[in-house]
Amino acid sequence: MEGFHQNENLAKFPGRATCVLVKLLAPLLLVLGLLGGCSTTTSTRKVIALDSFHRIFVEQQLNDNHHLDEMIVAELKRLGREASSGPRTMMPEKTDAVLTYADRWEWDFKDYLIELNVELHTAHTRKKLADGRYYQPSIKTKPPAAVIQELLVPLFGKS
Repeated sequence: MEGFHQNENLAKFPGRATCVLVKLLAPLLLVLGLLGGCSTTTSTRKVIALDSFHRIFVEQQLNDNHHLDEMIVAELKRLGREASSGPRTMMPEKTDAVLTYADRWEWDFKDYLIELNVELHTAHTRKKLADGRYYQPSIKTKPPAAVIQELLVPLFGKS
């Protein structure tokens, strides 16, 4: 019977029913709004087919403390390419293409990769062949190796 009287009171005061509804739905809408802004963006583009580029050199970033160059080399090798990394001055003579990258990390009780951009250029003329971008603006991110795989597989083929 107590619930009946409560509904009867809500019927007498329709503004109160709206207030109760807002109190119940507001937290849910807030959570949905916050989650909606946490989407991952991954994009890749190729200017030409990359099948003829077998020897890839990954130009190491001097400020890369996360060893992304080594992870990129490992993924390129997994995809059937010859790959190595280091400063540009250490690039092997018979390199077909150079892959450069720019990473952005955030810290929120742990380091996490928020953005990774890669570009592939011809080794000597530096013409752009392909690029890729990963962007994840929340702390629920993928491990760097998974991000690298997500960017390189569409560019270089096999999964």
